[in-house]
This record gives sequence, structure tokens and C-alpha cells, in this order.
Amino acid sequence: MDSATSPERSVRIAIIGAGPGGLCMGKRLLDVGFEDFVLFEKSDGVGGTWNLNRYPGCECDVQSAMYSFSFEIKPDWSKPYGRQPEILEYMHGIAKKYGLMPHVRLRSGVERAVWSEATATWTLTLESGETWTADVVVSAIGMFNDLAWPAIEGLDRFGGTLFHSAEWNSDHDLAGERIAVIGSAASAVQFVPEIRKVARQVHLFQRTANWVTPKVDTPYTEDELAAFRTDPTPILQFRAEIEARMNKGMTFNQPDMQNAAVAAALASLDQVRDPEVRAGLRPTHPFGCKRPLMSNVYYPAFNEPNLALVTESIREITAGSVVTADGRSREVDTIILATGFAATKYLSAIDVVGRGGQRIEDAWSDGAIAYLGMTTTGFPNLFMLYGPNTNNGSILTMIEYQVEHILGHVERLAREGIAWIDVKPEPMARYNAEVQKAIAGVPVWNAGCNGYYRSPSGRIVTQWPFSMAEFRERSAEIDPEDFAVALR
Repeated sequence: MDSATSPERSVRIAIIGAGPGGLCMGKRLLDVGFEDFVLFEKSDGVGGTWNLNRYPGCECDVQSAMYSFSFEIKPDWSKPYGRQPEILEYMHGIAKKYGLMPHVRLRSGVERAVWSEATATWTLTLESGETWTADVVVSAIGMFNDLAWPAIEGLDRFGGTLFHSAEWNSDHDLAGERIAVIGSAASAVQFVPEIRKVARQVHLFQRTANWVTPKVDTPYTEDELAAFRTDPTPILQFRAEIEARMNKGMTFNQPDMQNAAVAAALASLDQVRDPEVRAGLRPTHPFGCKRPLMSNVYYPAFNEPNLALVTESIREITAGSVVTADGRSREVDTIILATGFAATKYLSAIDVVGRGGQRIEDAWSDGAIAYLGMTTTGFPNLFMLYGPNTNNGSILTMIEYQVEHILGHVERLAREGIAWIDVKPEPMARYNAEVQKAIAGVPVWNAGCNGYYRSPSGRIVTQWPFSMAEFRERSAEIDPEDFAVALR
């Protein structure tokens, strides 16, 4: 459909989430003439994870030249890896520039979505109790939407301040406090060096050591930024280089790249002067088994006297302390949970009821599953962005490919007078068998370490086991034979 051509019939669309995926979907809908859509956002602003995660030091682990949409290249990021405030400003700019804010409803979380066979529509129930009917639903809540809370004895008895890193308590002053940080993955690696600067004492409770590599992240000079604005060619070339490198190394099948990353991480770890602490921070799993992390300041922070690594497991939490398995009690004023997200839930974080009354959590009892990560049998006219087995490379690039695929379905609904589209069981099963076979062929993902990749059944439901280029090729064309349809 030409961008200047309006759809042949109106299609009412509900987009759940106004993060990067929802904004990209809305922008492309407007491009081709679909204007009857709403972005339902449960928080107080657009931007998704960059609006919600506001902890000190929060930044992206993909270079900003690549962590930006192809239709809105920003040439003047302040440094190679963008920090949260700058990325959030970028997302706000997209929402305003492309006329999306009139379509956004803030503080409008969706609790339930129910399919009606009789009307071929979805009814969404908001947290307020209000209902909204749509022909098509696009989930843009992704995989980092449902917080993971640890099951620790006595956590509810703690008498001090307690919060999750993804719900940072900006009103609470950490200066001079004794702080327990539970968890040592992505968010902790970024905020622990920052809060240590003001805290009296920080105890980092680590279950598993992670690989943390250094990164080239020197801020650009004003002269460099001015030159990039005048001629963005160097940034575009840098973007192409990053994409090529990502496509080559996404499945950890390049020994030279693996060895170089491990060597860089170990060299960075050598900055830790205390041999016992250094040994505790050294990972025992192969690089890539869990999400690799990046920081230039994490390891050096352990040379400061007010940051302590604790590798003993936590036995319980009292009103004012954290007690480890060895019986030692550490008194703390604040506990920060850096325990991440229930990343394998995806859309099942919402009560979704499809054809025949089937709930998506039941359809996914063995783990989330979808054709191309976007459609699940039995849930017509329901599409997902950043859904099952699409996590790898640059999220924004993968989202753009997914948006184009979903847009093709929406255009078909309008053009051909189709009431609903539903992926057939056979293509979905065949596709996912291929994906799981490829995942089984990535040794580091099957090395048995704990991480967010696996569903409770043990199946890896997050990772895309090929390149971004291959995902683009697979999703570019829609095979009508893979989908059941009904005319209006």
C-alpha cells in the first residue's frame, strides 16, 4: 500500500505499550494511512523501559548509532553508549515529531483482552475498568515488563526502605546509608558504582558472577558533535559496522570474537586488587551462557572500601539486616532488589483470552511460542512486538522488521475485507521446531547456567538463534498459506 493511499476500510487498532515498539508501530500506521489506533500506556509517559528504568548510571549496552530507528538517525549522541535520559529524550522526540501523542493514553494499563468470535473483535479491559474494542491488538509490552521479586524469607519483614531497581525510589536519599543490593546482573553493574559514591557501605549480594567486558565509550567532543550534525556519514558508517559485527557474532559461533571478549573481560577483572574478591567476581560459566554485560567502572569500584562483595547465599532478612547462610548478619538501612524481570512471560503478563476461551498462559504452558515471534495460533488479529525468540542484536532494528510484517497483515485486513487472520498450527510448530533446533546448536546457551532465557519448562523462549539479517529476510514476506482467514 502506497504511503499516500488510505486504507480501503477502517481498522481499529489497540497498541499495548508506548515504548519503542509501540511508537514505531504507531508511526508506521500513520505513514500508510491508518489513523484509528490508540497506544495504551500504563505508566506516566512514553518511552517504555527508558521511562521506567531511572536508576543511577542506567544506559544502553548497544551503541547508540545502532540503538536508534532507521527512520530517525540521531547523529549527535553525546557518547557511543547512550544514557537513559538521552535515550528517553530521543523517544519523546519521536512521539512528538511523528504526531503520536494524540493517540497515546497514559496511566491506562491493560489488564485483560478477550476475543469475540461473533464480532471478530478484541475487548480490552483497562485497570480503570473501562473497556475498549478493537479489530486488531498489537502487544508492545515486550519481555521486560513484569518485575521479578526474589523469594527470600523475611523480605516482607524488613523495616527499612525497600525497592526494585526498575522502580527506583528517587525521593529516597542514599547518602550515608548502609545498602544491600540483591542481584548482580545488568542493572546492578550500572548503578552499584554510582550509589557507592554516596553510601556509607554497599553490600552486593551475588548469586552468580557475570562476564563484564570494558567498552570504548569516550564522550564525543563538541567539535566532533558539530561535525556529525553537518555530515552524519561517519555515524552511518559506524552503524553499518556495528550491524555487521552483530550479525556475525550473535550466536557466539566465532571463536576469535569469543576469545577476544573473554580476554578483555579478564583483563578488566584484573583491576580488582583483592585476590579473594577478584576470584569471587570471576565467572565459572562460558561467555555468552548468560547475557554478557559491559562496564568500565564496575570492577574498579570493588577497590573502594565501602563496597563489599558477598557470595554467601541469603538465609533470611530481618527487620534491619540481611543474614547469610554462614550465620553472619549485616545491618542495612535500604535494600535494593536488582533481580530483573520475569522475561519469559511476554504477553501472558496480561490476561489474554483467545478463541474458544483459551488463555494465552495455557497455550504457553510449555513456554511462550509464536510464529516469527509475532503470532500464536488461536489468537486471531493479535500480534506481538519483541515477542518469543526475537531477543538478540539491536532491539530497535528487530522491532522495525516486526512492525513491517505486522503492517502487512493489517493492510491485508483492510484491502481484502478480511475479518480475522490466525496463524495455522502447522507452520507455527514447524517454525518453532527449527528455532529450537538452532538454539540447541548454540553450545553456550546450553551450558546449564542460570539466566532469564529459559521458561520454567526448560525451553529457551527468549533468544533468536540467527542473525538480524536473517530475521529481516524471514519476516519480509507473508505467505498466505501459513494463515487461516475469514472474510467479513
